[in-house]
Amino acid sequence: MTVLNWLRRRGKHPDGARDAERAALAERVTRLCPYVRLVGGYRKQLAPALAIADRYVRDVVAGLPPASVASEASWDSDPYIHAFFGTAQDVMPVFSRSPDLRDYFSGAASAAEAYCVLGMDKLERRTLGVALEGDVMRTEVPQTTVSFADHQVRICAPNEAALREEIASRILDQLALQALGDVAGGTSRRDRIEREQTLLTTRLHLLEKQGVGMRSVLGQGGEAQAGEPERLREQVAQNEAALAALSEEGAQGGRAGMPERQLHALVDALTHAEASFKVEREAVRLSAMNIVLPPGSAGPGADLQLMTARVPGDPPLVRTFALVCVARAGMLSPMQLLDEAARML
Repeated sequence: MTVLNWLRRRGKHPDGARDAERAALAERVTRLCPYVRLVGGYRKQLAPALAIADRYVRDVVAGLPPASVASEASWDSDPYIHAFFGTAQDVMPVFSRSPDLRDYFSGAASAAEAYCVLGMDKLERRTLGVALEGDVMRTEVPQTTVSFADHQVRICAPNEAALREEIASRILDQLALQALGDVAGGTSRRDRIEREQTLLTTRLHLLEKQGVGMRSVLGQGGEAQAGEPERLREQVAQNEAALAALSEEGAQGGRAGMPERQLHALVDALTHAEASFKVEREAVRLSAMNIVLPPGSAGPGADLQLMTARVPGDPPLVRTFALVCVARAGMLSPMQLLDEAARML
């Protein structure tokens, strides 16, 4: 049972089936904090917080606008693609250079299209321009121009439902990462706790480098180097062994140890899910030149709902994102990408 299926079908099954689904969801959120499972009755303690997080994740994913078709041709017809890219020729190079999208099409030979998350930095610039006020053309009118930079394409799926499902899973992962960060960020003078904090901080950074959570979805960080995934897996395994030894040490000492603190932090992160991952919706009307038009403006323009994600951390991450559909046929070849790069010089 997938995460979104559980969310979508909640309340439509017998109690036994719902219990199994809730248990599966509890296992999902404890996957990145496995020592929580050492606490007796951890599922029962997680249940109320999971119910709160489930409603939040459901609302976030359901509230995302439909995917836009990304292509050179759609730049003229889709207001989102028009706003996100400066010219029609800028659209496909972004997607064609994405290693994740290229890998997806390489691994799915029969796929004619892919659904992806496009992450961007939103930039605003205030200038003086010309505007028509009633029947009078005025100059030096304050205006705000919106543009988008650092376009990155990460997770891909065969259809929009699967993409939304993956986003829901990544949000749950983000809540677990927040719990890890909260425990690792605590302060104590005891050597054992300081060692634990160091190991948890290391684990948090390793998991984020592996692409867990929402930072990688929204496009933070560069491309992975050759062999890096395998090195990260080895480092995570070593880190996990060290954490297990530390947990055993605490248990033998009869002290409330890392598992209990991680469970408390996970319950808190799930209960306050919006603090761990927040999506803001901004209604904006843009002209063809990406000038922000006043609400209710009768001038030519398009009404957009821009989605901005906020992920706490050091540093915090703020990115605008959108769901897009990309056709395999529109992808540029390596030679075409070289020609495009030469054109930009």
